[in-house]
Amino acid sequence: MHQERTLPKLQSQSTLIVMSSNPTPSTLVRMILLVFGAVLLFAVFSPEVRAEDAAAPAAAGEAGAGEEAPKKTTLMDMIIGGGIFMVPIGILSIWALTLAVFLALQLSKKKYIPQRLKDELIGYMSEVKVRSAIDAASQDTSFLGRMATVAYIHVDATDPETLGRSKVEDAMTDFVVRESLNTFTLIGYLSVIAQGATMLGLFGTVAGMVLAFDSMGLSGGSDPAALAGNISLALITTAGGLVVAIPAIFLFYGFKNRYNKFVSDAQQVIVEGLAAAVATVNADQALARVPEGIAEM
Repeated sequence: MHQERTLPKLQSQSTLIVMSSNPTPSTLVRMILLVFGAVLLFAVFSPEVRAEDAAAPAAAGEAGAGEEAPKKTTLMDMIIGGGIFMVPIGILSIWALTLAVFLALQLSKKKYIPQRLKDELIGYMSEVKVRSAIDAASQDTSFLGRMATVAYIHVDATDPETLGRSKVEDAMTDFVVRESLNTFTLIGYLSVIAQGATMLGLFGTVAGMVLAFDSMGLSGGSDPAALAGNISLALITTAGGLVVAIPAIFLFYGFKNRYNKFVSDAQQVIVEGLAAAVATVNADQALARVPEGIAEM
C-alpha cells in the first residue's frame, strides 16, 4: 500500500531566534588584563641567567676582597637592553598570547558541532520531521545549531526530488560568510602580529648596527663597551621579534585550518540530513524503479 508522506509546514524565519555565542567585550578585557599581569610577573621574577659558572664569584672573592663581583644578567636586564624597540614587541607578544587563549577556548568542537545535536538532526531529517529538526537546532547556540536553523527553513516540500537543496545550500553559504567575518578577523590578527614583530625586530637590528658603527667612528674603536652595547641592542631586538613572530605564524595557520574544518563538517551534517530526508520521501519511487528479479537475489 502506498503511503503518502507530507512534510510539515515550516514556520517563517522571522519567528526563529538564533542566539549568538560570541563573548562579551568585558570578558575579553578581563582576559587581556589577566594575561598582562601574568607576563609582567614572569618578567619581574624570572630566574637569573648566569653569565659564568657558580664558582666564579667565589674565585673572584679569594683573589681580592676589593674587586667587585661581576653583575648577573637577568631576563629583565636583557629586555631592557633591547631598548625602546622591545616595548612594541612586548605589546605584540601580550596581544598574541591573549588571542591564542581566546581562540583556543572558542574554537572547540562542543561550540561548533556538538555530537548530541548532530545525532538529533540526522534522526529527525531521516523521518522527515523538518519542524522538529528546526526546533532542536534553534534551542542550541552552537555553530551547527545556528546554521541548521537558517538552512532548514528553506526546505521546499513542493520539490520532492531535492526538497529545495539549492536554496538550503545558498542559505548555508550566506550564513558562513556572515559568521566567518568576526572569527577570521581575530585569526588574521595573528598574521599581522607575526609580520609586525618581524619588522620591529629588523628595525631594531638596523638601528643597533647604525649606532654601533657610529660609536666606532667617534671613538676610533677605543670604546669596546659602547660598541658591544649597540650590537647587543641589535641582536636582542632581532631575537625578541622572532620569539613573537614564529609562534604567531604557526598559531595563525593552526586556528585557520581548525575553523575551516569545523565549518566544512557542519555543512556536511546539514547536507547529510537533507539527503536522508530526500531518500525517505522518495523511498517508494526508488523501490518501484528496481528491475524485476534484483530484489530476490
